[in-house]
Amino acid sequence: MCTGLGLDLCEISRMEQLITDDRFLKRFFTPEEISYIRGKGRVGAQSMAGIFAAKEALGKALGIGIVFELREAEVLHTPEGRPYYVFHGALKETAGKDRFLLSITHDGGMAAAVCLRESEDLACKEG
Repeated sequence: MCTGLGLDLCEISRMEQLITDDRFLKRFFTPEEISYIRGKGRVGAQSMAGIFAAKEALGKALGIGIVFELREAEVLHTPEGRPYYVFHGALKETAGKDRFLLSITHDGGMAAAVCLRESEDLACKEG
């Protein structure tokens, strides 16, 4: 059963200003996320904005907002590029065994992320 939905937008220009700020990066992103962002070269700010939006979308899907340590929600990517969450610390307990689907996109100076939360017992059904 679908139990939560979150959507968030982040301006890429905001992240362009912060991408060289190590203090900001270490506060909100895991070492693996930072490595991924820096590995993107000149489009790193797009990835950074998408990951940040994904973390905020997660808080909305959980129904708690951004009251968790953002580094506890790690956004990683499959070899094909599909983003997914890995939870750490207290957030791992909050998420439980629920499944979280994530989609990230970038266009027109904005990054957007959508997070869909499914309960551990039932999958989302159409209609």
